[in-house]
Amino acid sequence: MKTLDITRRLWLWTLAAASLLLAACATAPGGAGGHPPIVFMHGNGDSAALWMTTIWRFESNGWPSDRLFAVDAPYPLARDDDAKPQPGRSSAAENRQALAAEVDRALAATGARQVVLMANSRGGNAVRDYIAHGGAAKVSHAILGGTPNHGVWADPARLPGNEFNGAGPFLMGLNAPKGAAGDEVTPGVKWMTIRSDHNDKFAQPDGVWIGSKGVPTHVDADGPALRGAENVVIPGIDHRETAFSPQAFAAAYRFITGRAPVTLAITPETRVVLDGLVSGYGVDNRDGTGASNLPLVGATIAVYATDPATGARRGAALLHKTIAADGRWGPFQADPNASYEFVLAAPGYATTHIYRSPFPRSSDVIDMRVERFAPADQAAKAVVVLSRPRGYFGLPRDHISLAGQSPPPGIPPGTPGVSTAKVALDSVDRPVVGEFNGERIVGRTWPAADHELTIIELTY
Repeated sequence: MKTLDITRRLWLWTLAAASLLLAACATAPGGAGGHPPIVFMHGNGDSAALWMTTIWRFESNGWPSDRLFAVDAPYPLARDDDAKPQPGRSSAAENRQALAAEVDRALAATGARQVVLMANSRGGNAVRDYIAHGGAAKVSHAILGGTPNHGVWADPARLPGNEFNGAGPFLMGLNAPKGAAGDEVTPGVKWMTIRSDHNDKFAQPDGVWIGSKGVPTHVDADGPALRGAENVVIPGIDHRETAFSPQAFAAAYRFITGRAPVTLAITPETRVVLDGLVSGYGVDNRDGTGASNLPLVGATIAVYATDPATGARRGAALLHKTIAADGRWGPFQADPNASYEFVLAAPGYATTHIYRSPFPRSSDVIDMRVERFAPADQAAKAVVVLSRPRGYFGLPRDHISLAGQSPPPGIPPGTPGVSTAKVALDSVDRPVVGEFNGERIVGRTWPAADHELTIIELTY
């Protein structure tokens, strides 16, 4: 099994050398024809929104935005047993079908013959399944970040029909040897996996992250690697960072184009237009059976510019809209230097106040979910959540602070495994600061008694 152990020093050297050698070349060769369409597939319970910064980095290196596509699978959570219907959950086949529909849309929109597929976690299961079931002719490259290719666990006695069981029929079928070399990948496509050296919560020998502390999973850090693929190891990254980090982008760009990207930075635009999907939870977005990417029809959204120092609103709402059948909340023309508060409301949900950093570029995958209010939080005067969608919080790896608590409660040391931190506060209508590794966002507190919730959502 071929493995590239890319150290931090090598990353710095490679990128510095690339900047010198490629300074005069800011785009891939051949204009649009030299930029194959890329389809991004999110992981379990996630949405297209997680690909926002990755898309920005491709655009900042010359990739046309109309050749970058991201899937929103309707029901992104896997079933407990893949063969048994479960409300609000999808089978592996249904997840594959969501990907297949987006591939066909990308090919029709661009006139291309093939796409590149890039996925995180469960999304890689869909990619492998799609290619194995007749999709190989439509795919040139497949990039799998943190996909549990040999399972999150591999035990025929534990949820044997689960999609994530390496000893179950789904993964055993995908991993069956192919060709004389016994490859685990479908031939005809160029394959790459990206994994962590030890920091992926779903590639651990102990079952602590799946509720079975002290029980062997029969999987280790090498679990995401595949025989027949180029297997890249990036030290220190976590499960989501295998797809959404700058290092993962650099590896993917090099794999597709044959050279390093000119920049890992996100190049700002002067005119920024934002849009995305508003969704909730459950089969009808109200029964609480799990995260959904279905439109939450009838929900409302309001957008306010805020003072970056206090979180206070600067004037009236810049946008106010009721969500229709398409689920879209925009388009909204944003100031790339402004901070914003997004207020979502729907019957049966908390009024959700989301505070975000400025948006340097346009995006149509600013997906948002209206949150539920936990009964245990209703005794607090105010509740604030710090959320990092594109990675996990790790101690002592990261600097994390929320409402003056550094680190905030609920973040265990060691392998990064939680992406949210929550604090209860005793006052409302006050500034509250969330910080993570240099990104700083100021929000405001709202009364929990009125089922209002503050979310400080990190971009990086």
